[in-house]
Amino acid sequence: MTQQGQAPTRQRFLLVTASTAAAPAATRVRAWRKLRSLGALYLQQSVCLLPARDGVRRQVQRLLASVREDGGTARLLTVAVEDDAEYAQLVAEFNTERDAEYAEVVERAPTLLAELEQETARGRATYAEVEESEADLERFDKWLAKIKARDYFDAPGAVAAHEAVEQCRAALAAFEDAALAAQTGQPTTDTAQLPTAVRLRAVD
Repeated sequence: MTQQGQAPTRQRFLLVTASTAAAPAATRVRAWRKLRSLGALYLQQSVCLLPARDGVRRQVQRLLASVREDGGTARLLTVAVEDDAEYAQLVAEFNTERDAEYAEVVERAPTLLAELEQETARGRATYAEVEESEADLERFDKWLAKIKARDYFDAPGAVAAHEAVEQCRAALAAFEDAALAAQTGQPTTDTAQLPTAVRLRAVD
C-alpha cells in the first residue's frame, strides 16, 4: 500500500520495436501473432507497448532473439510514463482492446444457449450432444483464459464475459440433467435451473 500523499505505483512499460523487412514472411506473421497474443498495444507500425512484467519480458526477449536470428531487427526498452493523463490514456487503450475481446465472448455465448434449447426441444438431450456442448464450453473457457492472461489492467468487460460463460455452464449442467432423465426415465431434480425448453419438457 502507498502512504498518504504518495502517488500509487505505476506500471512501467516495455517499448518493443521489431522490423522484419529483411526476414522471411513467416517471421513477420509469427512476431505479430505472438505480440498480439500477449496483448500488445500498437503505437504505430512495428512499435508497441506491453506492461513490464517479468513473464511478459521473458517471452518478448525470446521472440526478439528469434526475429534477429531470422535477419530482422528488434529492440526492447523499458519506459516509465510520468504524465498522469498520458498514463491513464494508455491504460484506457489497453482496456478498450480487452473489452472488445470480452464483448465477443458475450456476443457468442447465446449461440450455445440457443443450441441447448433447440436440441432439448427436439428431444435430442443425449450424451453425445452433451459431449459436443462440453467441447463448445471448453473452447469458451480457453478463449476467456487467453483474454484474461493479457488483461493487465482489469478491463471492466471481464465481468459480463465471465457471467455469460457461467450461464452457459449452468445451462449445460441442466441439459446434462435432462439427458440423464431421458435415458433413465427419472425426472430432473431441479427444473428451475433448466433452460426454458428443458423446463417445459420436464413438466410435460
